[in-house]
Order: sequence, then structure tokens, then C-alpha cells
Amino acid sequence: MTLSEAIPTTTYRVIKIDGKDLVRIMEMGITPHSELQVIRKAPLGYPIEIKIRGYLLSLRKEECEAIEVELK
Repeated sequence: MTLSEAIPTTTYRVIKIDGKDLVRIMEMGITPHSELQVIRKAPLGYPIEIKIRGYLLSLRKEECEAIEVELK
């Protein structure tokens, strides 16, 4: 599943990252095998706020669709 399909308040593990924003996403601290928690989604679904490595991060639709995750 992609991060865009994730459910708030659930913890996930990043499996892989695809797409043109790969380097940018990894520079934000989202790397394969890292754990993240979805905090909340905006009313229309985007942006999605996540907690990773101790800080909060908001991601756009394109970024969320490039991140493949699994339940922890």
C-alpha cells in the first residue's frame, strides 16, 4: 500500500520509495525500513501529517503516492 492509503494513528514501516522526488523524500528523513506514524489527514485527503524520527512532517499527494509502506 502507499502512504496515501494509510490510516491515521497507525504505525507503518517504509518498504520502498519510487518516483522523481526520491532524493528529496530521503533528505526529509524518510528512508527504507524507517518507521513512521500517520498523525492526521486533511479533510480532502492531502496533505498528510506524519511523525518520523521524532519530528512532524507534512507531505503532498505526489510524495505520499511515491512511498510504499506496510503495517508495523
